[in-house]
Amino acid sequence: MPALITYRTPVQQDWVDYNGHLRDAYYLLIFSYATDALMEQIGLDADSRGQSGHSLFTLEAHINYLHEVKLGTQVWVQTQIIGFDRKRLHLYHSLHRAGFDEALAASEQMLLHVDLAGPKSAPFGDMSASLLAGLVEQQRDLPVAQFSGRVIQIPS
Repeated sequence: MPALITYRTPVQQDWVDYNGHLRDAYYLLIFSYATDALMEQIGLDADSRGQSGHSLFTLEAHINYLHEVKLGTQVWVQTQIIGFDRKRLHLYHSLHRAGFDEALAASEQMLLHVDLAGPKSAPFGDMSASLLAGLVEQQRDLPVAQFSGRVIQIPS
């Protein structure tokens, strides 16, 4: 399967700092929009969320800032499902631009499927679980996500 592209955008004027580079917070914004797009692909779009009362909450997110991204650059997010269980989704987003082979940034995230009435954790519905399993199967030959499983630390 070719890369699953979940979001595309140009880097906008109000997203850049005094150096003309994408601000840290906007990397997360772009990755957040990619997660929203993934939710639509796994049956958790706005209509489904309204009907079921279920959604995804982010439990943890790690971002690696790998290369500068400048104003006006057209970027896209590729998304890889690292794994999922009854209630959690472990995913990996990477940010890319044309003409540059390396990822510009990467974000590993853990999400929780939630019943908004609680809110409390809840198992994925059958449709979402099936769609996630299908994505995992389609992505089974992808290489291991390069910046997943990293820990922030100063070696002693």
